[in-house]
Amino acid sequence: MINPKDASQTYLRFLNLVNAVRSLPTFPSLDAVEERVLNALAAVWATGAKVTVLEAMRLSPDASPSTVHRRLKRLQEKGLIVLREHESDSRLRVIEPTGATHACFAKLGQCLRLATRDE
Repeated sequence: MINPKDASQTYLRFLNLVNAVRSLPTFPSLDAVEERVLNALAAVWATGAKVTVLEAMRLSPDASPSTVHRRLKRLQEKGLIVLREHESDSRLRVIEPTGATHACFAKLGQCLRLATRDE
């Protein structure tokens, strides 16, 4: 059984590590909506599914489709996503992660690994 105090300390270590990583000049600066959109995209990418711009605009129920669309443009400008033509419908754009996205998630994964290590 997990001790709630230990779990709480693990989470706090994780938050501290993430905050330290986010302050690095090489880590992309994201606002809260950009972060939520990128995390929602990551959850879909993790299943192996592709995400179109239209589908992404429905992934964040707390943000309007136009807000999500603006954030997608900003994520693209920051080099965290690329938009590619859909293979069967040239009117659709598929959102894909970039190497920078994978590097960002890898850094956050390292934070999680470090936070959960036994002391």
